[in-house]
Amino acid sequence: MSLGAPARALRIATRGSALALAQTEIATALLRRAHVDTEVLVVHSSGDRAPAVPAALMEGQGWFTAELEQALLDGRADAAVHSAKDLPTELAGGLAVIAYLPRGDARDALVTRDGAGLDGLRSGATVGTSSPRREAFLRALRPDLVAVPMRGNVDTRLGKLDAGEVDALLLAAAGLDRLGRGDRITERLDPHRFVPAPAQGVIAVEARIGSTAERAVEPLDDAVSRACVRAEREVLRRLGAGCRLPLGAWARVEDGRLVLVAALAAADGSVGSVEIAGENSDPRGLGAQAAERLGQP
Repeated sequence: MSLGAPARALRIATRGSALALAQTEIATALLRRAHVDTEVLVVHSSGDRAPAVPAALMEGQGWFTAELEQALLDGRADAAVHSAKDLPTELAGGLAVIAYLPRGDARDALVTRDGAGLDGLRSGATVGTSSPRREAFLRALRPDLVAVPMRGNVDTRLGKLDAGEVDALLLAAAGLDRLGRGDRITERLDPHRFVPAPAQGVIAVEARIGSTAERAVEPLDDAVSRACVRAEREVLRRLGAGCRLPLGAWARVEDGRLVLVAALAAADGSVGSVEIAGENSDPRGLGAQAAERLGQP
């Protein structure tokens, strides 16, 4: 076992969905490569227990993370694996994201029954989505399409598509890729045109500050992912809302500089956007500038 790793297996908390387990396997494989033994603790979140509630009607934050954070706080788990986009803007006291893993595909994916891309879908086609952001951006780009609220795991949604309940789905490309379902993607949407959710495609590993687990997990941190997520989540934090806000924020490194595009849908259906660049060393400052330019307090 490597220096600084715990003497016993590191207990990793995760949700029980197929995607959550696949993402946890990515994290635990990296830990095993660093000679850290792990065991997995499945924790059921509030969001998992209420699969029929549309995201737009969820109250508060932490629907998919609070129970995992509680497992860290009460000592049942040493670390927790999250989809970074599910994290609330403020973490529970005493906890921190110790590592952001290398990012998967940040883009949104369109999956259709007839193979048509976003511009090729027939007028009146139905599109299943659980995201207020995706619904708002879809409405702005194709107001003639019909968004249908749809939650459930990836296989459940693909099954509803195949059964003809909807004509298309909007999902995260990274999730489909990690489940080995990337071949179902009809179109990976242009992130400048259909701006991804803040931190989409990033796996986050959270632990107690100052714990042995922190020292074991810290070497997994990817500096580029961390800078991008910090910029994107700062936009979200400045706007003061969670997953119900129709906001996209996507950062990447180009020519040694951090470039951030952010977009926000207004109540009238219009979408305002901004693209700015700054130093990698100040991602939160870049996020703050983007939020200000979007015209928010």
